[in-house]
Amino acid sequence: MDRRQFIGLSASAALVAGLTSCGVRPKAVETHCGGPMKLRFYPYELQLAHTFTVSSYSRKTTPDVQVEIEYDGITGYGEASMPPYLGHTVESVCSFLSKVDLSGFRSPFLLEDIMEYLDSLSPGDSPAKAAIDIALHDLTGKLMGEPLFRIWGYNPDKSGPTTFTIGIDTPEIVRQKTEECAGLYRILKVKVGLDSDEQMINTIRSVTDLPIAVDANQGWKDRSKALDEIHWLKEKGVVLVEQPLPVDRLDDTAWLTERSPLPIVADESIQRLKDLPRIKGAFSGINIKLMKCTGLLEARKMIAYARAEGMMVMLGCMTETSCACTAAAHLSPAADFCDIDGNLLITNDLFSGMKVRDGLMVLPDSPGLGLTRL
Repeated sequence: MDRRQFIGLSASAALVAGLTSCGVRPKAVETHCGGPMKLRFYPYELQLAHTFTVSSYSRKTTPDVQVEIEYDGITGYGEASMPPYLGHTVESVCSFLSKVDLSGFRSPFLLEDIMEYLDSLSPGDSPAKAAIDIALHDLTGKLMGEPLFRIWGYNPDKSGPTTFTIGIDTPEIVRQKTEECAGLYRILKVKVGLDSDEQMINTIRSVTDLPIAVDANQGWKDRSKALDEIHWLKEKGVVLVEQPLPVDRLDDTAWLTERSPLPIVADESIQRLKDLPRIKGAFSGINIKLMKCTGLLEARKMIAYARAEGMMVMLGCMTETSCACTAAAHLSPAADFCDIDGNLLITNDLFSGMKVRDGLMVLPDSPGLGLTRL
């Protein structure tokens, strides 16, 4: 490790140690500024409006790292969000970002080369890579003077609805959450995977008849019981099931998908483009998340591959600010189903970007991501 890398890593550690729960922005680390692009990053803890519970854990906050890349006086924004199941931390993200040296690239438009370089630094670190990818896309869009959806040739009127997620909770809280979003959304996403599944669905049905997508987060273990539950869920107005079985149960998932009356979508079983051949035939579709797949460049490749294989395309997100959620939303016209609500679940967003009106996503028309810093 050279002196510059040591200083960057030391600064990252100091930032992590000083991270506050109120989300106050610390001074950003600026790393490797010898070339035309300047990379800056800082930790930022996301505060959830409600405790968020899935089949394997609960949390009230989500660690996050904000990234900025400056070129020719223009700044692109990106972020890395780290829910527990990904296995990444603020420390690991900052450590990776401290190793990144963009001085060898003359232009932010060299996206393929830059992302190939990032993969050469480590086989993992997907959220950190996604943060750089998002910032570069924002930056290049601003330099071109066009929003990303227009650069890609997408029709923003086809963005469609996004789900709103309701985590596992007591009937009283589930009812409260459902009532809070009544009239605002056209479809709900409900976390299941515990013994309380029927209670969750029946509680929601006591409030609304909106369509529901369910996400078991690998919580179901028996394929036959899972099939029985899916038939019951279909009768309750459920339209989609996400990751019903553990990732190591691919054969059982294929058995379930073949018999299921509802589409079965891969989440934890799919990370990047290279995973698609392995799961082909076991799922009806894939859930693409920028934090898993390293960003927009790889996400668009995954969409093209899935379409070629006749698979459903779902776009998801983590708990994120409007930065990463808006980035994902720019892909929404190319998707069948969207679950891009992470920014709606937090109380300390840093940006204004994609909006939800009458349950439909509305993309900003400004260059790049189209973000406004709050």
